[in-house]
Amino acid sequence: QVQLVESGGGLVQAGGSLKLSCEASRFIFSINATAWYRQAPGNQRELVASITGADTTNYADSVKGRFTISRDNAKNTAYLQMDSLKPEDTAVYLCNVHRIYFGKNYYYWGQGTQVTVSS
Repeated sequence: QVQLVESGGGLVQAGGSLKLSCEASRFIFSINATAWYRQAPGNQRELVASITGADTTNYADSVKGRFTISRDNAKNTAYLQMDSLKPEDTAVYLCNVHRIYFGKNYYYWGQGTQVTVSS
């Protein structure tokens, strides 16, 4: 069973930066996409950014130009660089890996890391 462990969250002032990491317990092959989601209290979980196996990236409109998703296959790790943070970015950030293997979909989730942006 694959485990995903997020790290890098914390408390930062508005305008600051954080870099989140999502490390897999082992190499995952046949990855379709890796994504970062976030969920604030009382809100639905929303997709923040994703990166496909072909390195195509996609961002929520609210974070375009401020967040950058990347991955390092050699380290089994994905990253989310967050710049120009705003109080509305405050949420638990969760890593997700979508894998397609022999026509079946597999989804793996991390436990989340808290990001708090103060005004």
